[in-house]
Amino acid sequence: MKKLLHILFFFLLVTQISFAQWYPQNSGITNYLWGVSFTDANNGTAVGDFGTILRTTNGGINWTLQSSGTTGRLNDVSFTDANNGTVVGYDLNNQIGIILRTTNNGTTWQVQSGGADNNLIGVSFTDSNNGTVVGYDDLNNLGLILRTTNGGTTWTGQTSGTTNFLLDVSFTDANNGTAVGFGGTILRTINGGIDWTLQSSGISEWYGVSFTDSNNGTAVGYSGTILRTTNGGTTWQVQSSGSTEWLYGVSFTDANNGTVVGLHGTILRTTNGGTIWTSQSSGTTERLNGVSFTDSNNGTSVGLNGTILRTTNGGATFVEEEVLNEIPTEFLLSQNFPNPFNPSTKISYSVPQSSNVTIKVFDILGNEIETLVNEEKPIGIYEITWYAANLPSGIYFYKIQSGSFVQTKKMILLK
Repeated sequence: MKKLLHILFFFLLVTQISFAQWYPQNSGITNYLWGVSFTDANNGTAVGDFGTILRTTNGGINWTLQSSGTTGRLNDVSFTDANNGTVVGYDLNNQIGIILRTTNNGTTWQVQSGGADNNLIGVSFTDSNNGTVVGYDDLNNLGLILRTTNGGTTWTGQTSGTTNFLLDVSFTDANNGTAVGFGGTILRTINGGIDWTLQSSGISEWYGVSFTDSNNGTAVGYSGTILRTTNGGTTWQVQSSGSTEWLYGVSFTDANNGTVVGLHGTILRTTNGGTIWTSQSSGTTERLNGVSFTDSNNGTSVGLNGTILRTTNGGATFVEEEVLNEIPTEFLLSQNFPNPFNPSTKISYSVPQSSNVTIKVFDILGNEIETLVNEEKPIGIYEITWYAANLPSGIYFYKIQSGSFVQTKKMILLK
């Protein structure tokens, strides 16, 4: 019996299982949450109805309710570092726009002028001084754009040229920014909003936009629609999302890695700039309104009824890894088994010395599909069980890289 317990204990030590890695966090509230902003893996803020501001400094293990001084609806939040952040919204009772500013991690929030009859919906800051807010001017029936270059001490109205609601905005530096909204509206500036150019206007509704540099950006919206540009919006290409759910939030950390969230707990993920979007299991049917990633692994999404979801591995597909009790003498990547497979297969690899190991999966066109391993590994022989239930049938390749050792093998998913 004692020997059996030792064996079981060893098995627990050497087996690592990561299911579809979005897990719920305790927000402590049931208010609707509309926006979220993280500056690193630990520090983040979520905002929502009835003046709700929640803050975490430990990656969401604990969320603390902060005093906003308002009971209005807070729609969006943008932090540029752990201390400096801005929240925007609308006070329906008093019919004024809400702008709140903190320079001390939300310990205190200062009220800034949001203007009468201004419904403020989206905000983007690139540094502690330069920021833009978008929304709607109810009094004049205009798409609203406000700009600050001094951290919100003063806000200046800019000419949007549209009567449509503007719902989100993304700036990558003080000059280059894009705003989206109703009526298929996409507006672009390259001079900090002195001039806004209409790039697209149609029947779709764009709820979210994310740019990682002046060229690469993604807009999401009505009925699973995703648009992508690689030239600053000169042209926009429709991408196949594989979903008909309305999409409300998008976050890219670089030109390749991005996540979209939406209605009924929808989460879509790409690692190749949207060439392929893969559905991930959120574990909820609540509408998800906002998402914020700080790198390709660490992300948080918020939604209705106080929903907060967190991932630390990019929301990866179910991957199981076991460490075998053997000492290897060389780097090795084994052929997957079974092959062809449906929906799971095992991949073994050997690491003769401690080193950083990455194993990635690619489709037949060379597009990166998923990262199975990306971490420092001690000496050992490892076996991964990869579950690819969300992918279509076809030929795929898996590639290991550890130092100078690189090897690629082919596998077939046959459904």
